[in-house]
Amino acid sequence: MNALRDITHPAAAESADPRPHSAVSSGVGFVGLGGLFVAIIIGRMIGANGPLAAMLALVGCGLPMVLWTIFIDKAWKNESTGIDWDSPARPHDETREISIAKLAGLWATWAIIAGLYCIARWYWDGQYLFSMQMLAWAAPVMFVASIPYIFWIDRRLNEPKDGCYMVGAWLTGERADFDREKVIEHFRSWAVKGFFIAFMISIVPGNWFEVLRWSNAEIIENPVRLTLFMIALLFLIDVAFATVGYVLTFRPLDSHIRSANPYAQGWMAALICYPPFILMTAGGPLDYHPNTGDWTMWLEGWPVALAVMGAILVVLTIIYSWATVAFGLRFSNLTHRGIITHGPYRWTRHPAYLAKNAFWWLATMPFIATSGNPVDMIRNTVLLGLVSGVYYWRAKTEEKHLMADPAYREYFDWMERNAPIPRFFAWITRRKGKPGEMVPAE
Repeated sequence: MNALRDITHPAAAESADPRPHSAVSSGVGFVGLGGLFVAIIIGRMIGANGPLAAMLALVGCGLPMVLWTIFIDKAWKNESTGIDWDSPARPHDETREISIAKLAGLWATWAIIAGLYCIARWYWDGQYLFSMQMLAWAAPVMFVASIPYIFWIDRRLNEPKDGCYMVGAWLTGERADFDREKVIEHFRSWAVKGFFIAFMISIVPGNWFEVLRWSNAEIIENPVRLTLFMIALLFLIDVAFATVGYVLTFRPLDSHIRSANPYAQGWMAALICYPPFILMTAGGPLDYHPNTGDWTMWLEGWPVALAVMGAILVVLTIIYSWATVAFGLRFSNLTHRGIITHGPYRWTRHPAYLAKNAFWWLATMPFIATSGNPVDMIRNTVLLGLVSGVYYWRAKTEEKHLMADPAYREYFDWMERNAPIPRFFAWITRRKGKPGEMVPAE
């Protein structure tokens, strides 16, 4: 009974066992959400539904979060930034050669990414064309802005000779203090940014248009339309926050990449969920959609059931989007940018994966086939089960990476003792550890 009481009243258990500190405050996400809503309202009022206008979502979302991070949270003071604000800045003469080498390494890295964009054909077709256009426009600005930024920050960094410097030093022939591991980490981090920034920018316009295309009358016409609009809105929130997260990786904001996942299986598990490597797309090996309907088709004619199912799907999408919002400026696949312990991450370590997989099962109902063929029912159910297995694999490889940080191990242990979902499963299976403590079950 004590275990059940702790599950139903988690705050009581948490007060005796305080939750570990979250690297990001709740306020960052809330102000970003408010700014995004303002951008959406303005966009709907003026009909700004073109691809370029979709960037309004990123500005509306990102700018308030940057201001909150600087002036309210004062994240630039965090020790984890690696910046020394207390000591006088080093003389320019002391860091000039380091900064020049670092700029060479940074520009060389960008050149490699640009070359890969040019070689890979999928970046020059469909939605990716918009990404290439935006990155081409941004390139000169990034090139010019990187010069004063690097010269400024190197004077205050505790360790200015990072992987970027190592690459530049190698290019300029200065190899005396070459650190291979730092170089590998540098390229891993930029591989994440290069791959995901192009993808995220490419899907912002579609999600923006999907929200702006609805008239107010259409939204409130019936529960199904309201559900579809709410889901589209929540997907835009997720995409906007994630895109901002990939773009704003800066030490002064404490949103830099601390490490990228070093395990090949972690990269494999993540990349097969995104184009061009995605396995779940139409005709792909894990495509579970052939001869399926969806919840609106199977529940047609049952208005109460449609409303209830729509509400459930919206709640699941809220959890999924909230899991991204909770990161503030720090969302990114395959990286460690600080441990998040608030929001839905106080219930389960992987709220986004749980919510999106539950959504797919309920929205698609793969165990019912329009063909009536049992083989289709079995095939689609098994394939969606494999998709869910991929996300379980992703979760485990992410945890393997994060376990190197004591902060994540502390969070992991706290979740095992206090989080409602693992404790609930432990209570169901009646597996008890020490008196007053449940054995981990998640």
